[in-house]
Amino acid sequence: MAVSALADIHPSAVIEEGASIAEGCVVGPFCVVGPEVVLKERVTLKSHVVVGGDTEIGEDTVVFSFAVIGEIPQDLKFKGEASKLVIGARNRIREHVTMNLGTEGGGGVTKIGDDGLFMAGCHVAHDAHIGDRVILVNSVAIAGHCIVEDDVIVGGLSGVHQFVRIGKGAIIGAVTMVTNDVIPYGLVQGPRGKLDGLNLVGLKRSGVSRADISELRAAFQALSQGEGSFLARAERLGEHAEGDHVKEIVSFILGETDRSFLTPE
Repeated sequence: MAVSALADIHPSAVIEEGASIAEGCVVGPFCVVGPEVVLKERVTLKSHVVVGGDTEIGEDTVVFSFAVIGEIPQDLKFKGEASKLVIGARNRIREHVTMNLGTEGGGGVTKIGDDGLFMAGCHVAHDAHIGDRVILVNSVAIAGHCIVEDDVIVGGLSGVHQFVRIGKGAIIGAVTMVTNDVIPYGLVQGPRGKLDGLNLVGLKRSGVSRADISELRAAFQALSQGEGSFLARAERLGEHAEGDHVKEIVSFILGETDRSFLTPE
């Protein structure tokens, strides 16, 4: 067991033999840290946190009370095979959040990026890949094998179907069920999620220029109203795309996926 002498561990915490806890870490009362867990520098576990499995938590991440991190997948196909959960740096993982290990059928790794905010009661299932600066609002459920790219916001009480991809900078409204892929910078809302436009507020807040936003508006209109299938419209759009943001949308649509797309109405 590699526990730094410079870690602050409460006497009531249970640290199992083999765990690695770096300097500056704080492990609060009644926490349980399993034998394969790695806590990097300055990780904080508030009281009553359980971290198990082959789990790595990155620098300066804070995990709040009653979160359960690194438990086995909620997948009947899981037979105890070796799998991992890798969490990046500077995340805020709030109360009652659950994040599961991966499975052999999904690549064996559940991955969380940097600088995320996971509000109370969220669930990240096996083999999901979550990007940087993602915000999951209270009680969001991300199913197995999903990909959530950078800078996505998912509103409270929403669910994302297994194998769905959500593109960079998209926003999902509250109480929404997302059953198909969402294009980068898309705006999705409604009980059965519909693609209602672009995340204009997010684009402006992130400093995207007016010219780029105008090009994105034109691209969205071309995807909405052009001739042929959605994929055919995306291919035509790619032939004339100039800005990086539109190219990201085209690349996302033409990339490999196991789901259909939410398309503009």
